[in-house]
Amino acid sequence: MRTLRFVLGDQLTCRIASLTDLDPEHDVVLMVEVRAEATYVRHHKQKIAFLFSAMRHFAAELEAEGIAVDYVRLDAPGNTGTFTGELMRAIARHEPDRVVVTEPGEWRVWAMMQDWRADAAVSVEIRDDNRFLCPRADFAAWAGDRRSLRMETFYRGMRRRTGLLMDGAEPTGGQWNFDLENRKPLPKGHVPPERIGFPPDAVTREVIALVEATFADHFGDTDAFAWPVTRTEALDAFKHFLAVGLPRFGDYQDAMRAGAPFLYHALIAPALNSGLLTPEEVCRAAERAYREGRAPLHCVEGFIRQILGWREYVRGLYWARMPDYAASNALEATRDLPWFYWSGETDLNCLAQCIGDTRTHAYAHHIQRLMVTGNFALLAGIAPAQVEEWYLVVYADAYEWVELPNVHGMVLWADGGVMGSKPYAASGAYINRMSDYCRSCVHDVAKKTGPGACPFNYLYWNFLITHADRLSGNPRLAMPYRTLERMERSRRAEIRAQAEDFLNGLSRPVAPRQGTFELQAPPRRSRTPTRGSRA
Repeated sequence: MRTLRFVLGDQLTCRIASLTDLDPEHDVVLMVEVRAEATYVRHHKQKIAFLFSAMRHFAAELEAEGIAVDYVRLDAPGNTGTFTGELMRAIARHEPDRVVVTEPGEWRVWAMMQDWRADAAVSVEIRDDNRFLCPRADFAAWAGDRRSLRMETFYRGMRRRTGLLMDGAEPTGGQWNFDLENRKPLPKGHVPPERIGFPPDAVTREVIALVEATFADHFGDTDAFAWPVTRTEALDAFKHFLAVGLPRFGDYQDAMRAGAPFLYHALIAPALNSGLLTPEEVCRAAERAYREGRAPLHCVEGFIRQILGWREYVRGLYWARMPDYAASNALEATRDLPWFYWSGETDLNCLAQCIGDTRTHAYAHHIQRLMVTGNFALLAGIAPAQVEEWYLVVYADAYEWVELPNVHGMVLWADGGVMGSKPYAASGAYINRMSDYCRSCVHDVAKKTGPGACPFNYLYWNFLITHADRLSGNPRLAMPYRTLERMERSRRAEIRAQAEDFLNGLSRPVAPRQGTFELQAPPRRSRTPTRGSRA
């Protein structure tokens, strides 16, 4: 039987389900670079370059093993620009008996695959993605019809299921979660380790030139491109993290510092999400580091929780609740995304730092995403779909299955508490405690209102006032609401007036300084395409 095995750009592992029974004598692997996947949102240039380069390297590795690969480059004559078009052309070229694919990471591609089954001249087999530790069906069974789905409950079940950091039936160290030990700011004068990067080789340089020429109006720079684009490089990067990052990761995973975007973070999410690394192998390696005395328990548990807990959890939630999940807007947020999210032009130093790092590296760590760019969007009442699109555009590791639940549920509380028990709203005090951003900001983080006050401060209290009907009964917000009850009416009015003036000012055009990013904001897109969408 001749099989055409269609491998998507985020499935770059020989162990992917669609390749497990490959017959080199008869089968052909199809891989395609298509414009639709690079432009359904205008992805960061580094993300496109990373994926195209990693795809080309992976294809070359398959060919070196004697496997026939039909690789369609972006600029190949006749490239239709879509998954569907290229699959149908490949079926005509190779006349296979069947097509085998692995389920995609995004709902819109899943809808395409259903059409392939209906429209292709041969059978199309869609296999479960075997890279994840919790199959979609298992998560759906766990979720059932619960209104709220708490990650901590799921995480404990996954620990038991995999045996990771377990001593028999009990969690290693006697507790499941060491999060309280994972919240330290960087000490003054502390020097974080240098992180290794990978200078672009000839393949990557060719891809970067293609991206710069073809997607010149996309967000981001490629000058600092240093992502691993092969499995060997990804393993080298991860081994470096195990040696220099993991032993302090737990202590400083929530810390932020101007000019130091990486700190002790693993930087492996692009490799994980594209298949160059697998979640089980990185979790097992981290556990070995603890068992062998190379990293403390609270650091290892904090890392494993990110992968075995959050990553598996958000993927399961996405597939269990889509496509309706994306449409909820519990806090009725409708404000447009401010232009400075694209330009970086803002006098709020924390936002300028995080957005600037994102443009340069296609990366920001989870607290920068949650408590700076995300927190501002929450407090300002930015429309969820616009915020979610921004997160999907700007990060090298962003795919809708991981981005949408994290932003919709965790960052914006747009799901009304399905994911999180409370909104992660915070004043400037949190950012000041966990970073050095406030020291060089024109706004005074110590001032709550009045001239020069940090906008995060009055926006925080304005957020609580605005949503008191919905949130005041939340037990996790009892303390700030008690403070609000004691606040004089004139003080509340002052907060409301200053917040309203600031938020109204977000829509006022500001001339960008010379040399700043000046592309037009991406057009709005539908987040729930109908069946038959060709994206």
